[in-house]
Amino acid sequence: MIKAVIFDLDDTLFDEIDFVRSGFRAVARHITTLSDRYSPDDVFDFIWKCSLTGEAGTTFNLALAELGFSDDPSLVGRLVEVYRTHTPALILPPDSRSVLEELKGRYTLGLLTDGFLPTQRLKLQALGIEHYFDAIVYTEELGREHWKPSPRGFETLLQTLGALPEQTACVADNESKDFIAPNRLGLLTIQLLRPAGLHRQPSPLPDAAPQLKIDKIDRLIAVLAQH
Repeated sequence: MIKAVIFDLDDTLFDEIDFVRSGFRAVARHITTLSDRYSPDDVFDFIWKCSLTGEAGTTFNLALAELGFSDDPSLVGRLVEVYRTHTPALILPPDSRSVLEELKGRYTLGLLTDGFLPTQRLKLQALGIEHYFDAIVYTEELGREHWKPSPRGFETLLQTLGALPEQTACVADNESKDFIAPNRLGLLTIQLLRPAGLHRQPSPLPDAAPQLKIDKIDRLIAVLAQH
């Protein structure tokens, strides 16, 4: 019988693409303080186009080149900092809030999230969801080597929550990293496939596949009740 639920954050409780848009808009506003040749909306459009056509990690370099800025690694670094540390404009989807409200009190709830620590904290604050969870683990605080698929974050949460693996479910989105450790630890693994999710590709890695899949978060309540 499931008594505890561990959630992932990005593309599980909200659409990660919303944070990307918010970050790009913050970067666009910063760029327009350096030059008044373009409006923030124009700069955002350049950045968005470059994110779709360029390789990962080159978006700001390409956008600056399109906008006529000289190649300046320090400026790119500053834009990355703006992106990571801006206060994001995020709204928790109503279905996610409804599910968290329904589960709170019925299950012990935990949250496990990878990523740059200040960024992940700002996301949670913007979404206003900290109070739903009995424990939150930011894997960055454990050391970057303990980002998923490391089991360390799950082990830490299980211990903090006082939960047994066989009585715990893991709800996440990214098959390439989210389910390997909980599968090996004996948790029930559930993949939520949000329509706008950024990580929908199946993984060939051993133990990577979730045990169950759902396409709407509100279906989680019935799945948990059956286990």
